[in-house]
Amino acid sequence: MNEVVETLRKIEQNYKLFQQQQFAFVRALEHTREEAHDLIRPVSSIVQVQCYKDHHCYNATDRRILNMFISICNDLRNLCQKLETVHPGDSVTNGLLEKCKVLLNDSNDLTAIRATYPHGVVNYLSLDEARNRYGGVVSLIPIVIDNMREWITYTKRHLLYTVSRGRATSKKGTPISQTPPAVHFAARTAISNKHTVQLQEKDFQKFLAENRRPQQKAPWRPPGKHP
Repeated sequence: MNEVVETLRKIEQNYKLFQQQQFAFVRALEHTREEAHDLIRPVSSIVQVQCYKDHHCYNATDRRILNMFISICNDLRNLCQKLETVHPGDSVTNGLLEKCKVLLNDSNDLTAIRATYPHGVVNYLSLDEARNRYGGVVSLIPIVIDNMREWITYTKRHLLYTVSRGRATSKKGTPISQTPPAVHFAARTAISNKHTVQLQEKDFQKFLAENRRPQQKAPWRPPGKHP
């Protein structure tokens, strides 16, 4: 889990640098779309950005910022694979992870998605750019990062609850003191002592019987008064 958190933190740092250059990203898309004679349709997928970079980008600055976008998307995609191995998941985490995987699919249509508050990426675009060209593509990364943060937060709480519950169960099942064994031992000792006393008393009675002197009988006298 710590590795996942650290990986996401690094991606967020890279995204902050990218976000500071959103204007350069939009201009790079404008330039490559002009070269591709593709000014009508919106930028609606990761593979479309990849195609612009590979076949219609002749400016080092444009190439660098387009590469940065694609690299962050690839890092997020790799992180999705890590998330699947960290926690077996439940309906909540599986739903968040599946949403991220769909959004990061190369050919997924991004035109309908929009990042909302606290993200201001769409607000930095003109109305036409936000509605018809770049609103979806600039919203992709912040939306995926939000879902991954939610995945991590939920998973941490779930694991903490499981561990706490396990400890409580363990404490409940562990004897608080060793009184029962001590009582059992004392009972066994008492029984043993009683048996020993009985044996000793039996031996004493036997000793008396063996060593008792025979009583002398009084001589016979006729009935009547005697001095």
